[in-house]
Amino acid sequence: MANIKSQIKRNRQNEKRRLRNRTVRSEVSTRAKAALAAVDGDEAASAEALRTAVKRIDKAASKGVLHRNTAARRKSRLMREVQQRRSAAG
Repeated sequence: MANIKSQIKRNRQNEKRRLRNRTVRSEVSTRAKAALAAVDGDEAASAEALRTAVKRIDKAASKGVLHRNTAARRKSRLMREVQQRRSAAG
């Protein structure tokens, strides 16, 4: 446990940020999984799920939760995976 007042405050701030970032990261992974799961179903629903996932990734990057290159990589991998599943399914 920190003894210095500024470090005690810093620890409080870090904990708040950690919890906030965790919810954003969780939302990103949830939307990505939903986009992959929607590939099997209706084409419009699949496109909407993918759009929502990409939007969440971009939002996380703009908030600083994800680095912009990490966000770009995740979007690229997600879209590539969706494309592969679509071509394999139909």
